[in-house]
Amino acid sequence: MDEKLIDQTCRKTPDYNLCTSILKSSPGKDLRGLAIVAIDAVGSKATTTMNRINELLKQSPKDTALNHCHDMYNVILNSYVQGARDTLKRGFSSHIATSSMSLTPDTARSCEEAFKGRSPLTNLNKDVENIAAVAGAVAGQLP
Repeated sequence: MDEKLIDQTCRKTPDYNLCTSILKSSPGKDLRGLAIVAIDAVGSKATTTMNRINELLKQSPKDTALNHCHDMYNVILNSYVQGARDTLKRGFSSHIATSSMSLTPDTARSCEEAFKGRSPLTNLNKDVENIAAVAGAVAGQLP
């Protein structure tokens, strides 16, 4: 059942391969559980990005682009990921989770654009965008 549910779920996302790699890491879940796994993957990658931002800020504490990214990733982690996760864990409507995940790629892009083409965070920002798009598509399949 797990493999079939993961396959059916991931076929309805923008990146089947990324989706299956995320969801197969924690099998044995229903659709709500799979959505939480996907949201946790966003949180994990966003935490990795925030850690990198903090490392870079130690070297350049007044860098406006890095400070902007710090603010953006605080929003991603403390509002979008936490809110989406809490909503699903409590069994509430998936609307908040879906909305939060749909806002995440734009927020990561805002970080990227702050550098005007010379970002040290390009790969991390792109990963957050892609994982959030998958997580939003998974959460959006919930009734």
